Amino acid sequence: MKTALSRRHALGLAAATAALQVTAPARAASAQEARTFVSTFGQQLIAIVNSDRSLAEKKTAILPLLQDHVDMDAIGRYCLGRYWRVATPEQQARFLSLFHQILVNSISDKIGDYRGVTFTIGNVTASGTDQAVDTVINRPEQPAVNAQWIVSFSSGKPMVVDVMAEGPSLRLTTRQDYASFIGRHNGSIDALLHALDHQVAAHATP
Repeated sequence: MKTALSRRHALGLAAATAALQVTAPARAASAQEARTFVSTFGQQLIAIVNSDRSLAEKKTAILPLLQDHVDMDAIGRYCLGRYWRVATPEQQARFLSLFHQILVNSISDKIGDYRGVTFTIGNVTASGTDQAVDTVINRPEQPAVNAQWIVSFSSGKPMVVDVMAEGPSLRLTTRQDYASFIGRHNGSIDALLHALDHQVAAHATP
């Protein structure tokens, strides 16, 4: 994806230099805001992970935190890909509801009964129009995990729109899985919704 520094050759070196001078402070501010956002969000998440609450209580506490800091609707629409545009409003609403539950369950399952989790923030780099914040998550008696948080400002405030842990993109991997599943079921979005509904129900079964 082209960056904001990309300009037509006709603008010339002087115009390109002027554009760099104008846009650089804005990018620096966004990078710092993204760093502060991930630091605050991460500390809140870590506080829940390290608490003495039960797993069910942690899950309940995490939900509003995710709703405030993760653009789950945007991630869901991206994951459904081209099928989002052909889905009916009812299918779209049902999909997003199921996707929210699956995302929360997935994060809750990874939390487990950890204690003493810490994280540090590394570099912040531009990722298209978003900001990519590098972090290292340290878990007791477990290998450290390198995670990159993609932060978007398109909604008017910073929101996480993707996470890459040790490489793979959460939303890209999920999008590929969903597209493959729908393709194997003759393009049926209802087939995917049925499978997601079953996944949510199975997770709720003790």
